[in-house]
Amino acid sequence: MIVECGGPQGPRLVEPHDLKRFKVRLAGPQGAPADMAGIAIGDAGALVPIELVPTLPGAPGDRAWNAAYRAMVEAAAAHGWIDAERQAIRAHVERA
Repeated sequence: MIVECGGPQGPRLVEPHDLKRFKVRLAGPQGAPADMAGIAIGDAGALVPIELVPTLPGAPGDRAWNAAYRAMVEAAAAHGWIDAERQAIRAHVERA
């Protein structure tokens, strides 16, 4: 699953059914786009608010996908990929 940032519509979800990979793709000019919808980019990657992902354009939003997403978040927590204080998922950053 890819959270793509930098398009004219703001962040959107790409490849939403690939629940094994999670990353943020920065499209457009160098640096973070203006509209990040609460996504924080740092030297070690990105923090994506857990509750943001299902609301992004491109998210299927059906019950099965929502359940699979929650399972992905639980698995990420078990592997230390959740920032509990910020309620965010850690993600790799890719620049397009």
